Amino acid sequence: MSLLLIAPERNLEPFKKALFRQDPDLDIDIWPDVTDRKRVTFAVTWNHPENLLDKFPNLKAVSSFGAGVEHLTEDKSLRDDITITRLVAPALKTQVADYVEMSCYNVMRRSADYFRQEQKKVWKVLSHSMKKDLAIGILGLGEIGANAAERMAGNQWHVSGWSRGPKQVSGVRTFSGPEGKTPFLKETNIAVSLLPLTPETEGILNLDLFKKLKKPAYLINAGRGGHLVEEDLIYALDAGILEGAVLDVFDKEPLPDNHPFWNRPAVTITPHIASKTDPEDLARLLIENYKRMLSGLELQFTVDRTRGY
Repeated sequence: MSLLLIAPERNLEPFKKALFRQDPDLDIDIWPDVTDRKRVTFAVTWNHPENLLDKFPNLKAVSSFGAGVEHLTEDKSLRDDITITRLVAPALKTQVADYVEMSCYNVMRRSADYFRQEQKKVWKVLSHSMKKDLAIGILGLGEIGANAAERMAGNQWHVSGWSRGPKQVSGVRTFSGPEGKTPFLKETNIAVSLLPLTPETEGILNLDLFKKLKKPAYLINAGRGGHLVEEDLIYALDAGILEGAVLDVFDKEPLPDNHPFWNRPAVTITPHIASKTDPEDLARLLIENYKRMLSGLELQFTVDRTRGY
């Protein structure tokens, strides 16, 4: 039985070495160099080629290299009997919380404006908000979202959160379901999307949502590119509905050179770096699930295909 790593755009050698450090007896292949397809029972993927996973007849489980799993849930060739799991690593949660808080501080203290002034050698003091003036609203209170919300609340930000179903997070005012979304938005200045990408959340960051936010209003998207209706964001910025946006994820990555986001000073762009999978973290979690699979035990962090997370 073997463990297969698939991520065409990544250097997977550090992950293979981390796995061997924790268990030297593992049988590991890195796609496309597969010794025997019949031996593959567990695969770990990120943006794998279409119709690849059905080429392994004894595949029992597949895991994502990151928190997102839509590349797996949307793969029509993945058999129904194959268990999908996601990566819930402490380092990922910490990094996302760091990114969200950094972005909120940058919005509050107008770091992007000062950077542009520096490029032009302009010395000018700008007005800025205080923590008490800006309410943070986190969409998505799963493992990652709840951790970010709790961190922010613990650092004296006013934080609320919205989720599909009821959640309790220490220090955070929570809302849930369709009936809770509008009240949540009306008390939110900085909307932070950390949702999974599902049919229900695709396009959720749209003009209707932007109009309901409390002024001044900002957007931070560190969830998925598919959450955002890009044309609506451009309109909202141009019309003054939003003051600014921080975007880490996009429908098409890398972001094309001719994309209008590049030409808008109100948009801060980062290249999908809110979190980066740590090889040691991944190795520890994968080996635990791999051994559980071999022993016939229930796997950790399984994904409900009907919900998409």
